[in-house]
Amino acid sequence: MKKFIQTLKNIWSIDELRSKIIVTLALVFTYRLGTHIVLPGLNPNLLADAQANTANNGLLGLFDTFAGGAFSQASILALGIMPYISASIFMQLMTILVPQLQKVQKEGDSGRKKINQWTRYLTVIVTAFQASAYVAYLNGPGYAEAIIPAYKPFFAVSTIITLTAGTLFVMWLGEKIQDKGLGNGTSIIIMVGILARLPQALVQEFGAKQARGGGGLLIFLIEMAIFIAIIMGIIILVQGVRKIPVNYAKQIVGNRQFGGARQFLPMKVNMAGVMPIIFAQAIMFLPTLFSFTESGQGIAKIFGDHSNFWYMLVYSIMVIAFTFLYTALIFNPKQMGEDLKRNNGFIPGVKPGQPTSDYIGAIMDKITLPGAIFLALVGILPGFAQRLGVTSSFSSFFGGTSLLIMVGVILDTLQQIETHLMMRQYDGLMDSGRIQGRQQISTASV
Repeated sequence: MKKFIQTLKNIWSIDELRSKIIVTLALVFTYRLGTHIVLPGLNPNLLADAQANTANNGLLGLFDTFAGGAFSQASILALGIMPYISASIFMQLMTILVPQLQKVQKEGDSGRKKINQWTRYLTVIVTAFQASAYVAYLNGPGYAEAIIPAYKPFFAVSTIITLTAGTLFVMWLGEKIQDKGLGNGTSIIIMVGILARLPQALVQEFGAKQARGGGGLLIFLIEMAIFIAIIMGIIILVQGVRKIPVNYAKQIVGNRQFGGARQFLPMKVNMAGVMPIIFAQAIMFLPTLFSFTESGQGIAKIFGDHSNFWYMLVYSIMVIAFTFLYTALIFNPKQMGEDLKRNNGFIPGVKPGQPTSDYIGAIMDKITLPGAIFLALVGILPGFAQRLGVTSSFSSFFGGTSLLIMVGVILDTLQQIETHLMMRQYDGLMDSGRIQGRQQISTASV
């Protein structure tokens, strides 16, 4: 405890770090304040029942989790940062698949600025489309009764404009956190939205177990122990790397020697991050759109139930497949082999050039398989938890996208704090070693 207090004092004594923390907290507070402001034209006193139904609804419940409850509350920030995430993912894939965009991205700062500007334009289009769908949803059962009759003629237009402006405002908050705050702004906003639901979920779970009578408290404590164990497993997944030894040939220039050092090439077990789960969830929700036919209703019922056996089986296969696909898109062993050869580096026992690329690719395939299986297991854990009697609100924290994002962002933020401490010759946050976050933080990887 004494070391922990001293570490907090060290953090607060660094002016730059203290300023970043204060700015981040202020911007996050602004975001959370906006999630409680209801859209114009709605009576907030008539939204309670509709909020409960939305929070327990598959796809809409997921959106509500990422938006920190703003979606079910019909807030001005109901769409949150998700349209920007969708646009960023699309642009990231296009820069991989379209050669012209690859050239723009390689232009340096000017190229990145162009990509970012196109992403913002695409965000406006995506937000306007999602806002139109959200207006149709608000005109359905539950929310329609809350619309003030005198405001109905203007409700659709004002809601689309307000939601689009709200998403752009959240995007601006994320960029300000990125520039002047601590951590990746987009990821911080998503993490705060997820964490905002955790206390309420814990209270509901504790109340449900207490209502069962004898043994309820013991079951709750066992659930918490399993929850902590799952978090530890996800930390191992996020930080797990395979180190490939790399030697660099010695070079003598004048009287100075360069190279000759032995280093390691870190290969992440989970190179794809949370993207396979996001892609798989997006595909799995498509059948629910065809529930208007009798056969479609049966399929929608299966794919709308996260605890259904067939849902979990298909979902696991898709996560594993998307893990290999996305890793193949973002990881280029041929380029790594050429870079090593260009810098006079080589892997002991492997010839430079194509053999090195093949060796790196083979290693990546071997470590991607167990990483993909573990990622699929993490994705279906909420379904298992729900089948074992955990409430739907708390079961979503037993794995899946929510917990992966939460753990990854917290590790990234702690890593940045530790970097500031080490630069000022303070001790790190841990005695056993430095914290390792995700090596590359990007908007699309969340």
